[in-house]
Amino acid sequence: MIIKYPKVGICGLSCKLCPAYHRETKSKCDGCKSESRMNVGCTFIRCVRQKKNIEFCWDCKESDTCEKWKKHREFSENYDSFVCYQKLNDNIFFIENKGIENFTYLQEIRKKLLEEMLEDFNEGRSKSYYCIAATVMEIEELEKALSEAKEKANGLTLKAKSKILHLLLNEIAKKKNYHLKLRK
Repeated sequence: MIIKYPKVGICGLSCKLCPAYHRETKSKCDGCKSESRMNVGCTFIRCVRQKKNIEFCWDCKESDTCEKWKKHREFSENYDSFVCYQKLNDNIFFIENKGIENFTYLQEIRKKLLEEMLEDFNEGRSKSYYCIAATVMEIEELEKALSEAKEKANGLTLKAKSKILHLLLNEIAKKKNYHLKLRK
């Protein structure tokens, strides 16, 4: 299997926005196409790697009729696992219409904003929350919230800084009807 986009998941998630990708331990995930993940039990990894020899599910000739793929996309409309699936179908639509290069470019911007949130505002309990925000919110909204949080948080403790950013992100989320928690 030739891997051109190692940080775009086989199913369309952005590995760069996953909490497991941002771990600082041995259990850090380098993406579903990394050597360590290619041997795990994910049905999509096994299918594309062992059966189809393609990089993405949507590249498969059977993607329109594949029941697993259909159920996964339907699941993503209402539920999450340890990672946020809220934008899965939007990601796939974007990639199919505007190209994977444009998608990876925007995901890199999101990753940098996420890293900034984690570096400057994570009090040790907000990694998943910030990963979800970086996934579901518009880039401009994230940039504005971060800028405002930095202005308001000057000289405050990390816990107080985190609270400010949470309030700003929650305010945007409420207006736009974003879900900043995993949907179980």
